[in-house]
Amino acid sequence: CCESGDMLIWDIDLPTIEAGDILAIFSTGAYNYSMCSNYNRLPKPAMVCIKNKVDRVVVERESYEDMCKNEL
Repeated sequence: CCESGDMLIWDIDLPTIEAGDILAIFSTGAYNYSMCSNYNRLPKPAMVCIKNKVDRVVVERESYEDMCKNEL
């Protein structure tokens, strides 16, 4: 999300998560990969394709170095 007040889902109970867990949100409106930017210096996320219970990374997570490589 762009701002602290932006919400993708209201009133949802989720189990406790840990680093490395996967959360899939299928309907995000304007918050989709083709519209992503580095607003607030947040890196673009990885994209994972899951088919027949097999997952593969189709876009790597953007690193800080990736974000800064075209800066002067």
